[in-house]
Amino acid sequence: MAGRPREFDRDQALEKARDAFWRRGYEGTSMADLVSALGLASARIYAAFGSKEDLFREAVALYEANEGGFATRALQEEPNVRRVIERMLRDAVEIYTRPGRPQGCMVVAAATNCAVENDAVLQWLAEHRLARTASIVERLKKAVRDGELKPDTDAEALGDHYATLMHGLSVQARDGVPKKRLHDLVTVAMQALDASLSQAP
Repeated sequence: MAGRPREFDRDQALEKARDAFWRRGYEGTSMADLVSALGLASARIYAAFGSKEDLFREAVALYEANEGGFATRALQEEPNVRRVIERMLRDAVEIYTRPGRPQGCMVVAAATNCAVENDAVLQWLAEHRLARTASIVERLKKAVRDGELKPDTDAEALGDHYATLMHGLSVQARDGVPKKRLHDLVTVAMQALDASLSQAP
């Protein structure tokens, strides 16, 4: 019928929005950028997703369910603490440096330098990052309780160390540091955990 807007694939549109936000961050991605990336008029984007903030939150959820879920998968699937931490860091390097894809971590990259009116988004992203840190700390505390790590291990400091490293890997990847260098960094970083293992790996 003439004048009727063509149907669009909502999932595909959400993927395009995710990549736009991943590349430029929340504030760096304008509505005009989203119109261009999705190939849809702004009225249709609003009708399908609500506000720009609603679309962003949905895009982050998509990221965390797929590429960004690597840390959760490592925590759930790996049988010992050393393998959990190493897989988490190595998967981070692989995902953050994929050719032809946005570099770094969407949740880290999206959160820098927002204006005051976007404080709610900043706070929401901070909560996501803090929850990830807490999950790593909790896994390390469990390893201490289970005897995988020495009883005097400071699980909180070690967890903060690896969470900070993961965020740093994101920044390094966006800066174009080669994948091999980032993997070498992970090799060095694992020494802190190895020193706390009850038995040598």
